[in-house]
Amino acid sequence: MTNEFLGTVDHLNEVKTPAPKIKGMHHMAYRCRDAAETKKFYVDLLGLKQSAALAFDKDPSGGDRPYMHLFFEMGDGNFIAFFDAPATASDDVFTMKDGIEDYHFAFEVETKAEQDAFIQRLKEAKVPVFGPIDHHFCHSIYFFDPNGLACEITLKDAKHDAILADEASKAQAVMKQWSEKTRVLKEAKLSLFKAAD
Repeated sequence: MTNEFLGTVDHLNEVKTPAPKIKGMHHMAYRCRDAAETKKFYVDLLGLKQSAALAFDKDPSGGDRPYMHLFFEMGDGNFIAFFDAPATASDDVFTMKDGIEDYHFAFEVETKAEQDAFIQRLKEAKVPVFGPIDHHFCHSIYFFDPNGLACEITLKDAKHDAILADEASKAQAVMKQWSEKTRVLKEAKLSLFKAAD
């Protein structure tokens, strides 16, 4: 797959249609090495509801690429989803992902007791768990799923909304400073910045 379909912000001044409100996240989808193993982790261990296991012989473009698409529902009605695509699977795809360099996702619980119960449950299942870490607006625990995905279970602190409101008021200035600070490094490493000059 090439980068020819990557989104761009180069033509924002040409956009006339106002952005509709995005209601929320329906699902985020990741690769998994095995549908049954992934179901056991997210449903049997973490307690999510299995909502769908859709098996297909062809990919959306009509290619000969069988896959299964799994959906697990969270308490707010949103989903985490997975693709089991054995034809393109390899061990090097399913290594531990760095939560910053690659990606991670954070589930949310409402109480410290719930977060503590997850710590205990993960330990009982012999899943290494780290934290809780105090991020000053939430406390988070971290662990990895069988596919190498970095997972987080977070609990909002009492001042969460006030802290993020304060951060939002400074976000534009902080982003401008960050862009100026990192521009030279990005120009050296990324073709996007080389092409812009």
